[in-house]
Amino acid sequence: MATLFSPSAALLPPAAAATSSSSPTTPKVLIKPQHSPSLHARPFPSALTAAAAAAVILSSAVPPPPVALADPTTFTLYYGTAASAASYGGYGGNASKKDTAEYTYEVPNGWKERLVSKVEKGTNGTDSEFYNPRKRAEREYLTFLAGFPSLAPVDVVLNNLALSDVDLQDLIASADAVRSEERRTDTGQLYYVYEIEGAGGHSLISVTCARNKLYAHFVNAPKPEWDRDEEVLRHVHGSFKTV
Repeated sequence: MATLFSPSAALLPPAAAATSSSSPTTPKVLIKPQHSPSLHARPFPSALTAAAAAAVILSSAVPPPPVALADPTTFTLYYGTAASAASYGGYGGNASKKDTAEYTYEVPNGWKERLVSKVEKGTNGTDSEFYNPRKRAEREYLTFLAGFPSLAPVDVVLNNLALSDVDLQDLIASADAVRSEERRTDTGQLYYVYEIEGAGGHSLISVTCARNKLYAHFVNAPKPEWDRDEEVLRHVHGSFKTV
């Protein structure tokens, strides 16, 4: 910024100004002259111009833009085939999961897919699984069982699911609350929806029957992760459907 000239130095004659600038004594206070300055007195162009420019810059400065909020979580649609253990590894050729999918659900971007073994698929029917790499216990997965044309009573279905899922057994045993409800789609397809809440974790389960199979979609998270990601977890839970 340009430095303004001292008014004291401007009004004193050269000799006095030199004396004033070199003397360490306290500057004298000049008495303002009673008469108006001459209209022909020339201003100090550099100082006035700099001051005017600074005023214009300050008055026209644009405030900085607000800090952008973090992008909301995005999702990828997963296509599941619910293939039997005998056909583990896919159908081969040019067949794609989208063309042969029996169900879909959304996965938060950044989550990792866990490869399900042929033995696991054959014993408890796990068909697909994704997990949060920051906390592997925060995950979603789907199991299926063949030979179920329709759903049994809501309580019976949950107990049967727990028979082949030790983690679900433990969660139910220590749960503070177990809630269930029935929902139907516009086409009349019936879904059982379970919510299991405990001190150690939270689970959302959606179960339905189609193609003579029972499909169960699980969303599990420990308590801290549930408290942090509840909105995201409920979204992926609600995204499951058969096709």
